[in-house]
Amino acid sequence: MQDDFLLVMTTCPTKDSATELAKALVEAKIAACIQISTPVTSIYSWEDEICEESEFSLHIKCIASNYSALENKVKQLHPYQVPELIALPLTNGLPAYFDWIKETTTP
Repeated sequence: MQDDFLLVMTTCPTKDSATELAKALVEAKIAACIQISTPVTSIYSWEDEICEESEFSLHIKCIASNYSALENKVKQLHPYQVPELIALPLTNGLPAYFDWIKETTTP
């Protein structure tokens, strides 16, 4: 049963863009809960340059069957040309929490 749930990660350049994305995903019932971090420093290569930026990390909890809708919404709303979007299967956790994720993300 736990294989049906994902932790999806992305980052946004501002708290406002992170909050806007998080609210859109929760309001659409694509995600049950999204945690937004305090700023983190990301160091990465983009267009042959080493970049260092402050970003806000989002930890998105959802059911696996919502991943396609989540990906589409992120691509639609995200300010980056190529946003980070990584999904990890949740293999263990409190059954009541998994039940809550399912209840809040199933139409």
